[in-house]
Amino acid sequence: MPHQPTLSLVIPAKDEQDNIAALLTETFTVMRDYPGFEVVLVDDGSSDRTLDTARRTATALGGNLTTIRHDQSIGQSGALATGIRQARGQLIATMDGDGQNDPADIPALLQKASTLNQQDFCIAGYRCNRKDTSWKRFQSRLANRVRNAFLHDGVPDTGCGLKLIPRATFLKLPWFDHAHRFIPALVKGMGGVIAIVEVNHRPRTAGVSKYNAWNRAWAGIIDMIGVMWLLRRTRVPRIAGVAESGNEQPIMDQA
Repeated sequence: MPHQPTLSLVIPAKDEQDNIAALLTETFTVMRDYPGFEVVLVDDGSSDRTLDTARRTATALGGNLTTIRHDQSIGQSGALATGIRQARGQLIATMDGDGQNDPADIPALLQKASTLNQQDFCIAGYRCNRKDTSWKRFQSRLANRVRNAFLHDGVPDTGCGLKLIPRATFLKLPWFDHAHRFIPALVKGMGGVIAIVEVNHRPRTAGVSKYNAWNRAWAGIIDMIGVMWLLRRTRVPRIAGVAESGNEQPIMDQA
């Protein structure tokens, strides 16, 4: 039987051929001593050689890489969903494919997770020293403040691609386009725990961002209204006990 991974890193990527080799090299170097580690790369309809570059890099490094390709782009949330459903790890780390997230932060997320006793949780990265343009940082700060004011997820930087979540938790979440920005709120809404870890952030060295002010703002408003509706309709059961027929005492108590 092949060794089952305990951690899967899922990377959605579109037209990142100039970034993906360095990112995978860093990742496999950082995680080389972690047992059962795999990378799942989802090529979201790239028009360049992102997929070929990733495969050659993993082969050269001897890294455990699974690749999936969408015929056409469906967006970051759709690519994440594809990757997580194909992943074999019990824990899922997510990371953007542009190289701005630092793989060296993954162990800190795992360390934080080891301190939690909750079955459902999300460890969210916080880019406290972002390396983006002033305009992009302003957009992000405004969006985060508005989102937190309405959703109360307590996350200062929900746009950070670096997160850690149990695969079983993810599979319980409702999913839609742009849902990746609301993972902490959705996890909290189902009774899970949210934790924050400060992470490194690096400037983009190649390629172009797939987002702009218009598609962030308009989609964000519509999606936030939808998430507010979902959270208001979510009811989390608190099981007091489960008993078998003929057994007067509960055989399990759970808060």
